[in-house]
Amino acid sequence: MARFSAIFVALATVLAVSASPVPSGTELTARAGSGRATWFNVGLGACGDTNVDSDSILALSGSIYSASDCGKSVSITNPATGKSASGVVKDMCPGCGANDIDLSPSLFQQLGELDTGVLNVDWSFS
Repeated sequence: MARFSAIFVALATVLAVSASPVPSGTELTARAGSGRATWFNVGLGACGDTNVDSDSILALSGSIYSASDCGKSVSITNPATGKSASGVVKDMCPGCGANDIDLSPSLFQQLGELDTGVLNVDWSFS
């Protein structure tokens, strides 16, 4: 009987720990990256919204995009110039690498010149 009680207590402890809530302030979708930023002419995005080139929006790489990211703000920094900007996730970029992002022309111009075409950036959800 003592052996059964010990096993029961151990099993109950394991179940209680695995069912514990995530501590407040912990965001499961918090992601960040260093990658390439390109720009695109926007329109109807994967989030279901139609935007224009003057909107500060971005598309996340298809490898990390989730519909739950739609509408979330992302902070972006060009480490070469120190320029920073923020945009809102409104689309998915199927051709982007894992940490790459695709920016609307107006958002890209806050970080560099359109003629550059590609910038190395650091980004994170705000």
